[in-house]
Amino acid sequence: MSPLATNSADTIIDITPEALQTLLTLRDEEPEKERLGLRIEVLVTPGEDFQYDLGFEVVTQAAFSDEVRTIDGLKVIIPQTSIEHIHGATLDWNERQQLIMRNPNKPPAPMIEGLTSDDEMSATIEAIIGTEINPSLAAHGGFVTYVGHDGEGTAYLTMGGGCHGCSMSKVTMLEGVQTTLVEQIAGLEHVRDVTDHATGANPYYK
Repeated sequence: MSPLATNSADTIIDITPEALQTLLTLRDEEPEKERLGLRIEVLVTPGEDFQYDLGFEVVTQAAFSDEVRTIDGLKVIIPQTSIEHIHGATLDWNERQQLIMRNPNKPPAPMIEGLTSDDEMSATIEAIIGTEINPSLAAHGGFVTYVGHDGEGTAYLTMGGGCHGCSMSKVTMLEGVQTTLVEQIAGLEHVRDVTDHATGANPYYK
């Protein structure tokens, strides 16, 4: 879409009034404020939480593949490759965390050689995660992502959001997620969390 084509009923993301006021104040401090829009790009690494690159740029210099929207006077530029990862998200602000993206979308699962993720057991695991486990973890700002199973009774998951780095995440996994899955799926005996909670990086995916 052309950088000048900003009229659309679908704004892709929402911006709360608190975040909007902060962004407009920051924009108005720039020398070319009338020409600037907020560019939001999602940085995606499979198996890790989304990272967001925000910055002001001249709207007319946006790529033709970028989507440009106007939200209460603020032009927002979103690269085409980021739309599926950020659609339906809300950019918020609070005094403790400053700008924060509340995103219902989940990062893609990493690929680990030797694991199966496209069979009947995988479909059942993903269904339970989507309908039971993640809605429960969402209350704590967390979620799990299914990676695959080894065919020998062990399923592999990563944890993100509020679960990633949390000191209680291992307990949550073993006592909650594993119990839920093992009780409902014949042949599944163990759940392994392959997230590195100490560093935020996953040693399995280097």
